Amino acid sequence: MTVNENINKLNIQLPEAKAPVGNYVATKVSGKLLFVSGQISIDENGELIKGKVGKDLDVDSGYNAAKRCALGIVSQVKKACNDDLSKVKSCVKLTGFVNSTDDFMDQPKVINGASDLIASIFEESGMHTRAAVSTNSLPLGVAVEVDAIFELN
Repeated sequence: MTVNENINKLNIQLPEAKAPVGNYVATKVSGKLLFVSGQISIDENGELIKGKVGKDLDVDSGYNAAKRCALGIVSQVKKACNDDLSKVKSCVKLTGFVNSTDDFMDQPKVINGASDLIASIFEESGMHTRAAVSTNSLPLGVAVEVDAIFELN
């Protein structure tokens, strides 16, 4: 099954690939690697998913916020590949940042939202290395931010 068929089968609606709001690019190709800048948690209505996991949001809400970040990543990859996701050979790495309380320790469970989505869309090619990091703040007060590295054919 192709990546686009998986997206359709899973009934996934990709958001619009947002332009950067600072002095950086959304994606950059270096050799066969595609680097995707951090995508922040934005819901299906375009609203920021804000707050601290462990205080304002529980693990499930954080998981869904990370999933939304992954949808943004896939949108950026699709745009960088001129709408041709068959150009992706594999997802190499995700790095997830969780805006969480000092005593919160389930960052990996939150970032599973991003990992699970990437794996479901890209199947075996979506299996990646990963880091799940706690932080005391993220841009605009969002709950989660995830960046990615992909290998292209």
